[in-house]
Amino acid sequence: MSKTIIISNRLPIKVQRKEEGLAYETSEGGLATGLGSIYKEGDNVWIGWPGLFFEDEAEEQEVTLSLKSQSMHPVFLTESEIKEFYEGFSNETLWPSFHYFSQYTVYDDVYWEAYQHVNRKFCQAVMQVAQPGDTIWVHDYQLLLLPAYLREAFPDSSIGFFQHIPFPSFEVFRMLPWREQLLKGILGADLIGFHTYDDVRHFLSSVSRIIGMNTAQGMIDNGYRQIMVDAFPMGIDYEKYAQLAASPEMKEKLIPYNEALSGQKVILSIDRLDYSKGIPARLQAFELLLQEYPEFREKVTLFMLVVPSRDQVEKYKQLKETIDELVGRINSSYRTISWNPIQYFYRSFPIEELSALYTVADIALITPMRDGMNLVCKEFVASKLDQKGVLILSEMAGAAKELSDALIINPNDLGQMVQAMREAMTMPEAEQQIRMQHMQDILKRYDIHQWVSIFMNRLEYIKLKQLSLATEYLSQEERQALLQSYRQAQQRILFLDYDGTLTGFVQNPKHAFPDEELLRVLDQLTQEPKNRVVVISGRDRHTLEDWLGHLPVDIIAEHGVWMRQQTHEWQMMHHITNEWKTEVRPIMEMHVSRTPGSFIEEKDYSLVWHYRKVDASLGELRARELSNHLQFMAANINLQVMEGDKVLEVKNVEVNKGLATLRWLELHPHDFLLAIGDDRTDEDMFKMMPDDAYTIKVGSQRSFAKYNLDNHQEVRKLLQELCSQH
Repeated sequence: MSKTIIISNRLPIKVQRKEEGLAYETSEGGLATGLGSIYKEGDNVWIGWPGLFFEDEAEEQEVTLSLKSQSMHPVFLTESEIKEFYEGFSNETLWPSFHYFSQYTVYDDVYWEAYQHVNRKFCQAVMQVAQPGDTIWVHDYQLLLLPAYLREAFPDSSIGFFQHIPFPSFEVFRMLPWREQLLKGILGADLIGFHTYDDVRHFLSSVSRIIGMNTAQGMIDNGYRQIMVDAFPMGIDYEKYAQLAASPEMKEKLIPYNEALSGQKVILSIDRLDYSKGIPARLQAFELLLQEYPEFREKVTLFMLVVPSRDQVEKYKQLKETIDELVGRINSSYRTISWNPIQYFYRSFPIEELSALYTVADIALITPMRDGMNLVCKEFVASKLDQKGVLILSEMAGAAKELSDALIINPNDLGQMVQAMREAMTMPEAEQQIRMQHMQDILKRYDIHQWVSIFMNRLEYIKLKQLSLATEYLSQEERQALLQSYRQAQQRILFLDYDGTLTGFVQNPKHAFPDEELLRVLDQLTQEPKNRVVVISGRDRHTLEDWLGHLPVDIIAEHGVWMRQQTHEWQMMHHITNEWKTEVRPIMEMHVSRTPGSFIEEKDYSLVWHYRKVDASLGELRARELSNHLQFMAANINLQVMEGDKVLEVKNVEVNKGLATLRWLELHPHDFLLAIGDDRTDEDMFKMMPDDAYTIKVGSQRSFAKYNLDNHQEVRKLLQELCSQH
């Protein structure tokens, strides 16, 4: 039986060393809650670091046994690995870069070496428990290289990856010296998930521009597999927070809060100590509120909870000092005998205390400079049983995409933040309840359990899709079946692509004319009265007519713009225009001038940019730039950008080989169909073929075709075998 393996940097249990021995503290985090339903079932397991380093092997064995009984498997890190991999590369290189604080990023080769080493260590841990066919789900930025390592070890496994922090724009991500290795690491997965579509877009842009892979409609084609990239906004355990807020114990907990904060509007701020959270700006905005609106003095209290984090690191130490100074200044400036403007706590609170704070607060002020999702705002909304309360939320938090009924602000605009606090303080209860109800409805529907379920379903879907595109080599047995069907048929149609299928590729496309062997094979096939041989190509009609026009072959040119039935006149298969060329040609010409060796081929109804003669790395770079530019334009003028073997072609959306073959099949009766092609344009043809057709992809094992052959020489051998059946 296959199992599911969850992998994250931290386990959902933290091991602590106490006087009486080792203690195991359970995480209250949303991820632990959501994945609890998975890793505790059957033989499933969660792999991660237990939060402590051990020098004693006996202790390691004790921890391993204890965690095994709870469906967990530890990865033990040394003190230097924690420092260089976790505190170093993960939190001083990736964290600031991904949160758009590039000025804080540390570029250190020692950190990078440690990051690679620990990701391999995690891979080895997975190899101890995994079997081929298991489903593996990797989490977050500490393990970006792991999916590729796992793909190497388990080529056929379903591998998912989810990033819980933002993915930065290409311009920020490209600053990392190890950008290519990191992307290739993530691309080991079959399904890659982020919280928002902005993150998806940024990731796809980086893949396209840094690695040069084709990305379209959230799918990445790496030449071997299709990889899906999508947004999965993470939810919370809604019922847990709603029930906690409704519990009898909560009523007891609220008594001291209500007494201490009587007659006050309570603004709640909860964050981990981090520069990405925007805490100093929040304090400055609160100070401005008291300064500009004196009527709120003694009527509002900011309850600020900052959870300690890495405060021995210099940047965090400085941040803590800044917060302390701001709180001290504001309190000393505005405090009265009976009122303290800010209730400031630098410690973590248990979940019951947090629930009480969510319940008692009138306003939640959540204003990160950048945040992947931010679950605090969702927990606040879930705790509002009376639906009274206002959420002020930064547009830079992933949650802002879902919670549009919050007061959405730019965290860099202090004036806007002040006005949002003022609006929240004076908002009528009826409006508060309408907004809160809308947000609660969303969070109930898309809770943490739904998030897990949707991700796992999509992972299963993409794996099935990959399998549906897996072709098999045309074996001797299948070849005999094909030949027998051919012999028995009375009306045969053979759709044959030209470049890469009937002939190999050459440096200059004009030199790919048919040799004697090919002309002889086509001539023999067309002499058989039961055959119709259709050469279907992206080439222009004049070239195809020059090369093949003396043979009684049918020709479909320019992917289906033109059709010529044997020796008859050319006909247009679609009524289309080529006026768009005046807009597209200058862009292609600009890329020709910047890319030595490239050139434009002009057909009646398409333009093709060739880069076979260009230096490989420069060609891929320019192709990505041109493709992105053309796709941006094409969306507005009903065009499509097709990528082939060292070519980019722009043509009308209505034109493709699939529609052309479909039209042909309507015109000509048949009882045997064979279609052979080698590139993406031929996939449209394969998709349109009926189930009983023989479809063959040349040079690839991933296609809508049923079978594959290695090269054009093998295609010719097959066609010669067909000739011998006459």
